[in-house]
Amino acid sequence: MSIAFPNLYVKISINIILSLAISLPLLSQQNQKGNVYGTILEDGSNTPLPFASIGIFTESDSLIAGGLSDDNGAFEVQVPPGEFYALIEFMGYEPFKSDLLTISKGAPSRDLGSVFMKISAENLDEVVVQGEKTIMELSLDKRIFNVGKDLANAGGNASDILMNLPSIAVDTEGNVRLRGSDNVRILIDGKPSGLVSFKGSAGLRQLPANMIEKVEVITNPSARYEAEGMAGVINIILKKDNNQGFNGSFELVGGTPTNLGFTANLNYRHKRINWFINYGLTYRHSPNVGELYQETYGSDTTFILNQNSEGVVKSMNNNIRGGLDYYFSENSILTLSYLWRRSDAHRNTDIRYEDSWNSINNLQSYTLRNQDETEEEPNSEISMNYKKSFGRKGHELTGTLTYLNYWENSDQVFTQNSFTPEGKPIAGSSVVQTSLNDEYENQYLAMLDYVKPFAKEGKFEAGFRTSFREMKNDYLVEQEDENGDFEPIPGLDNIFLYDENILAAYSILGNTTNKWSYQGGLRVEYTDVKTTLEETNEENPRKYTNLFPSAHLTYNLTQENAFQISYSRRIRRPVYNDLSPYVTLSDSRNFFSGNPDLNPEYTNAFEIGHIKYFDRGTLFTTVYYRSTDDKIERLRSVDSDGNSTTLPYNLNGENSFGVELSSDYQLYDWWKLDFNANFFHADIDGTNIQNGYETKTYSWLFRQTSRFSVASGLDIQVRANYDARQKTVQGVRKGIFFMDLSASKSVLQDRGTLVFNATDIFNTRRNRFISEGENFYTLGDSQYQRRQLILTLSYRLKQ
Repeated sequence: MSIAFPNLYVKISINIILSLAISLPLLSQQNQKGNVYGTILEDGSNTPLPFASIGIFTESDSLIAGGLSDDNGAFEVQVPPGEFYALIEFMGYEPFKSDLLTISKGAPSRDLGSVFMKISAENLDEVVVQGEKTIMELSLDKRIFNVGKDLANAGGNASDILMNLPSIAVDTEGNVRLRGSDNVRILIDGKPSGLVSFKGSAGLRQLPANMIEKVEVITNPSARYEAEGMAGVINIILKKDNNQGFNGSFELVGGTPTNLGFTANLNYRHKRINWFINYGLTYRHSPNVGELYQETYGSDTTFILNQNSEGVVKSMNNNIRGGLDYYFSENSILTLSYLWRRSDAHRNTDIRYEDSWNSINNLQSYTLRNQDETEEEPNSEISMNYKKSFGRKGHELTGTLTYLNYWENSDQVFTQNSFTPEGKPIAGSSVVQTSLNDEYENQYLAMLDYVKPFAKEGKFEAGFRTSFREMKNDYLVEQEDENGDFEPIPGLDNIFLYDENILAAYSILGNTTNKWSYQGGLRVEYTDVKTTLEETNEENPRKYTNLFPSAHLTYNLTQENAFQISYSRRIRRPVYNDLSPYVTLSDSRNFFSGNPDLNPEYTNAFEIGHIKYFDRGTLFTTVYYRSTDDKIERLRSVDSDGNSTTLPYNLNGENSFGVELSSDYQLYDWWKLDFNANFFHADIDGTNIQNGYETKTYSWLFRQTSRFSVASGLDIQVRANYDARQKTVQGVRKGIFFMDLSASKSVLQDRGTLVFNATDIFNTRRNRFISEGENFYTLGDSQYQRRQLILTLSYRLKQ
């Protein structure tokens, strides 16, 4: 970013604030103002450039008005009568300066038409600024975060990026929550991905951060998006450039615990063809520890379990994505892409169980269990996309075909032995088990979207989407008998099939009238899901059709001050992991499984949002309310032997409301502050499962970031995170506090950046909970991601 660029923004911001103040007593003179308008496009590709800065200057170079272009590159700036010139700037492009413009009573408007911005000849050699905030762009129904400028993302993965964004929290196991809810739909390039099919959001740890360009957070999606995800949609956009010629970036990563990586993002465009390829390789050691204390109440005895575990996961992840854009013309583009990933992991975990009666000082026995697992996960995605732009700007037809293939093989060996308090083996307690688990998925996706502008600023949208998923889980658990032969364990030898077909269609109508913008839509989805247990011939078919309306209303007081009101209806369908009856055996005392009888949950979501730009910062405020029926939540039960089972159930529902604040402020030229706070209340009713399973909870999340420019090319960033205590229907999820420290230095003539990251510097990011039932009390404490020290070197080639 050039020096003139931020100065221009500051001048514009100051001018806007002053203009607002002056305008209050001079409302009667507003009719004398004129306007300058136009559209800003990239030269060669005609791509709109949003958030470009427009300054209106007098002949003596005094700034008298300014603004920013919108998502379509369009802008309009009000100016008083006189002679001026327009200066338009955008990072990485040569500035555009217009000829003198005359605004008078007879000619109050000047149309600059299409302004074509040329890429800077220096290829950003002198406009690179490190340590900038993660830039947030606000549109009618989503926020867009350009994540590359957040120092904390260097050397990380997709899960780390999400953890650093407003509204989002990621727990120690990699599970993603949006505004306190874990029911969020995660897409990659607008489509489902194999990374989040079987493993859920924890699979995002396989995707290197340097392959990601931006993240869209849609907390109240319109009918354009699939209705899945109660809390909203997170769309991860991978890197791809379309500038003429060759350009790219490279990154090397080294850290402790072992974290080694390399990524490359390359593009080459020549005339009609744009080639792109991204490659990422990571090798990591991820140590983990856990503690669990549990009391199980019998008729006259309290059985106490004191459990400790320690393990490490060694993983190798490969990601490669390649493809091309073929430009039949600038208005007709065909994109073909292929993405292949493979993850190989070895997991070794040791667990110690200590069994006592009535007091932990009354030890009866202890048991040692070891899990040794080898895991392979190859998956691939093939996608074809065609986009046709018609004569009028915004008139588009887009079609997408995608095929996804996923496979996972897990081969596990469990050994277990019990001992007396004195350490003597207990006869007959030795157990050896094996678990073979093969999971397969094929998914076919077709989408067609059409956008037709009408009137001056109206827009009609329509489209359809169809997806077919075939998932298979072939699992077998065997135990060694007295003769050394392995025999299947009853109930743990089966083939689970999951077939899902979803057909959807939508239409949206939107328009702008003066300062008001509105958008209303309706989506219809037909769902056909069937689960089958082949060996026992158990089938569970589900078919249902739902309507999902949405509405968005925006009022723009000024270009720097806007309100939004929105509504949408959402669904959470039980997915594979929710329905699969396969029981995990890594822990012989605590079992996790799915529930084939789950029903979908439905949510009505309402939001009121406000954004305000100041001369030295911005403030984004949202008030939201969600009403959920048949809420899906996992509940813990404990049998008389002290063994727990955790299954998902449909609760009666949940009502929640909250307030979210996001802001950035330039305290000094060398110190910038960002913060995000989310305060919410939830009323959860699970009395349909058991009397007393209901709770009212208040909780909050807070994240604050400070960035310091301490010297030329040297920046330091400090981030504090707090996820407060939250009640559940069975107990409490305790609070989590952790801090991260980052520093960056420009090297190699500003083409390279060296970044040091210390994540969770106090090693306090732990998952702690209390769970209670009629016959048990459980206290858990685990840490699946320890403090990390990471050094990253990135290099930009013609970028």
